[in-house]
Amino acid sequence: MATKLDGKAVSAKIKGELRERVERLRAAGIEPGLGTLLVGSDPGSVKYVAGKHADCAEVGIRSIKHELPADASFEDIAAVVREMNEDPACTGYIVQLPLPKGIDENAIIDLIDPAKDADGMHPYNLGELVLHVREDVTTPLPCTPRGCIELLGAYDIDLDGKEVCVLGRGITIGRTVGLMLTRRAVNATVTLCHTGTRDVVDHMRRADVIIAAMGSAGFVKPDMIKDGAILLDVGVSRVFDEEAGRWRVRGDIDKACHEKASAYSPNPGGVGPMTRAMLLANVVEMAERQLH
Repeated sequence: MATKLDGKAVSAKIKGELRERVERLRAAGIEPGLGTLLVGSDPGSVKYVAGKHADCAEVGIRSIKHELPADASFEDIAAVVREMNEDPACTGYIVQLPLPKGIDENAIIDLIDPAKDADGMHPYNLGELVLHVREDVTTPLPCTPRGCIELLGAYDIDLDGKEVCVLGRGITIGRTVGLMLTRRAVNATVTLCHTGTRDVVDHMRRADVIIAAMGSAGFVKPDMIKDGAILLDVGVSRVFDEEAGRWRVRGDIDKACHEKASAYSPNPGGVGPMTRAMLLANVVEMAERQLH
């Protein structure tokens, strides 16, 4: 029977540990604070940001909320980013993506102080991840890739020498998870598949681990994986359920694959909660660096 990689349970344990670390920081006179910038009122973004602040309350991190209307200019957004860079109460922060059309997201990300980059997606921090293959990385790490690796580690799944097939080349996970998986401490071998990959199923059938992050509901079928594969489902699609008469979240991996796998992450309830927990971990680590 396949092992369910329960992101909710693992993230709850991590948040309990973070709560203790926050208490120690406060005793030392440091109060971690997470800032968010939400531009517009996209329902998904509003819900996601609210969830992050609920997580903060759970572990004792201060919430610092900034909101701008959907018609905010580049300079309006840049001004708030600069404000958070200078705010000593803001240990780390995120700019919720996507930004409204016409706003250069990369230019906004470039303005973030790398030391306050709670998402771990600033070019400087990604560059540090590229450079430090053998040593510890002391800059913020990308939350979703880190969440994947922490989730596997919680179930004592050793990736050393494993063949990992990543589906999707988005910056949030597809292109960044390989940087973490190929570090000496993890030591996996990674194949990154995308829309230009020929014979993608051949790559999938050879893989010990599949990380699906395409946003293509139910793409991965049982005949595409080998017996005993480990499956991490990161993709998110909204699919209309005719029977229930409402929209549901579906991942990239068909649930029928679970019977053939040795371990799998449910979606929702797998990598998603881990991503949120890693955001908190980044903020706590930023605050702990102030002790040294």
